[in-house]
Amino acid sequence: MAKTIIITGAGSGIGAITASRFLGAGWNVALFGRREEPLKKIAANHPQALVLPCDVVDETAVDAAFDKVITRFGHLDTLFNNAGIGVFGGSIDELSVADWRACIDINLTGSFICARAAFGVMRGQTPMGGRIINNGSISAYAPRPGSAPYTASKFAITGLTKTIALDGRPYDITCGQIDIGNAGTEMTERMAEGIIQADGSIRGEPTMDVENVGNAVLQMAELPLEVNVLNMTLMASKMPFVGRG
Repeated sequence: MAKTIIITGAGSGIGAITASRFLGAGWNVALFGRREEPLKKIAANHPQALVLPCDVVDETAVDAAFDKVITRFGHLDTLFNNAGIGVFGGSIDELSVADWRACIDINLTGSFICARAAFGVMRGQTPMGGRIINNGSISAYAPRPGSAPYTASKFAITGLTKTIALDGRPYDITCGQIDIGNAGTEMTERMAEGIIQADGSIRGEPTMDVENVGNAVLQMAELPLEVNVLNMTLMASKMPFVGRG
C-alpha cells in the first residue's frame, strides 16, 4: 500500500519540489497551501494527489483538512511542516510588531497546529505511529543581520522538534528537522546579486539546486520508524556559514 504524506506550503518553492518528488516516488501526497491554483498544477495527472487549500494558522481548517486526508487515504505516514515566510528588513527597532506576529504565527504556530493534528492521527491509527519532519533553517544557528522574527521562529522550531520527538516515543512517532541553507528558489534569487553579510558588506552567495531538498526529505521519510534523523543540515557547500563566513 502506498504511503501518505501531507506537505504544507506545497504551492511553491521547497514545498512544490518536495511534493513532485514524493509523487514521482509513488506516495499519496496531500497538498496544503493557501492558494488553490498552484496546488492544482502540481497535482495535475497525479491521481494520488489531494489538493487541500488550507491556512496553517487556522486550526479548524487544518483539522478539517486532516480529516479529508484520512477519509481519502486511510492512513498518515508523514507530515512535512514546510509552510513559512521570511521577514527581513533591518535591526529590531526597525521591524514592526505586525511583521513579528505574522512570522511567528505562520512559521511556529502553524507548525505546532499541523504537528498537533498529525500527532493525534498517528497516535490513534492502526498501525500506530508516523513521522513529522519540520523545516527549520541554518538561520537558527547563524542569524543574518536584520532577521529577528525569522531567526526566532526557526530557533523555536528546534525546540518543537525535540519535544515532539520525545513525546512521540511511546507511540512510534518520530520527529526530525531539516535545516536548509541557500536552496535555489524564488526566495533566494537575490542572493546571487548580493546580500548583506555580518560585517556589513554586500556579497553574492552560492545556492544549490532545490531538487536536493526534495531528495533529502524523501530519504528521511522512507527510513523505518526505529530510525530518526533528528537534525539534518543541507546547504550550498560554499555558502558563508561554516567558520567565519
